[in-house]
Formats: sequence, structure tokens, C-alpha cells
Amino acid sequence: MYKWPSETAAFCGGLWERLAGTSGVDVVICPPYTSLAEAVRPFDRTDVAVYAQNVHWAEEGAFTGEISTRMLLDLGVDGSLVGHSERRQHFGESDETVARRTVAALEAGLRVIACVGESEEEREAGQTELVLRVQVETLADAVGAHEHLAVAYEPVWAIGTGKTATPEQAQEAHAFIRSLLDVPLLYGGSVKPENADELLAQPDVDGALVGGASLDVESFAAICEAAARIRS
Repeated sequence: MYKWPSETAAFCGGLWERLAGTSGVDVVICPPYTSLAEAVRPFDRTDVAVYAQNVHWAEEGAFTGEISTRMLLDLGVDGSLVGHSERRQHFGESDETVARRTVAALEAGLRVIACVGESEEEREAGQTELVLRVQVETLADAVGAHEHLAVAYEPVWAIGTGKTATPEQAQEAHAFIRSLLDVPLLYGGSVKPENADELLAQPDVDGALVGGASLDVESFAAICEAAARIRS
């Protein structure tokens, strides 16, 4: 819950200037609903995509506080996050509702980044693969390896904590996810310029879902440049 519209407009302008000349990487920004229009406007007809942070499965109806696929499409939004760890933790998002949101978004023509990941307690109990299997197979059963679907692995214990999975831990989790669903895989969990190169160099890490480091133009651009270097 960061950046009101005027801040978003300034951020987008700065990011566009900063990324001039950077190629070979897909850049996506996910501002809050109130700032989507401010983000869509400067990036119209560019390679930078704009996603919402969440989307509902119904086209319309009595779902106060939710946003439909049609509303996003009318704004010119390209896609949406679904099932972010904070949505699961604070708003009761389940594997089933994540799948419903994903199906609706993809059927409407939006792209989706669906998030999965285990808690610290689940990792310490040796349940990482069990948790990931349930989450990923629920998605796979609903939509399969859809061409507009990407999955972000977010170890919950590394979200907003300053902790980061080691490159080896990230690779192990991503390889397991890919064995269940072969789509582009992003790592999310305290990604920053200092660790981006090593994380993105892993064979099954296709990109990053950047959190706090994406709030600053310089740090986010540095991560984008790291991805471009790895992919070149």
C-alpha cells in the first residue's frame, strides 16, 4: 500500500528515463488500484506492462472492495498479481480463491502472476514441497501451463523480513515447481540489487517479483539491469 497517484506518475517518469537503453527483459509494475491510470498513461505503447495487485473472479456484483477483470481492461491494464502472500496472510486468500481469480483473469485476456510459497513454520517442519505441491497443483488443475501465466515463488518467511532464500534454496524450490507446472517462474522475497545477480543466475529462476526494493527507481532499475545482463 504505497505511492498515491502523483507519486506513481513521478516514479513512472523516472523509471522510463532510467531504463532507456535496457533491453532483453520484461518489466512489470504493480501499483495500487488508485494509481493504475497514472501508470498506464506513460507506459502506453511501450514494453513496460502494468498489472493490478489483485482481481476478482466475477465480472460484476455485490463484492464491495473488489475489482473486476472488465474494470482493469477498461483502464488498459495488462494483467494482475493473484494470491500474494500478504493476501493469503491478512485476507484469508486460499488456494481455491487464487485459482478462481486466475481462471477469470486469463479467460478475460489478462496476464497473471500467481504467487505460491511456504511459511517459516512449514519450512522448518520440512513441509516446503508438500505446501508447494498443493498450491501449484490447484493452479495446474484449473488452468494448466497457460501461455499468459507466470508463477512467483514467495517464501513467506522472506517477505518484508530482510531474510532472503539462498540462491540454492530458490533454485531447489523453483525446480520443484517447474516439475509440476512448466511456466515462467519468478522469485520473490527480499530481492535487492545486492543479491539479484546471484538469484537470477539460477537455471530455474526466470525473473523476480520485487517488493520493497521496487519502491525506489534506482534500486528497481538496477534489478532490471541485472536481469538484462543475465539474459543477454
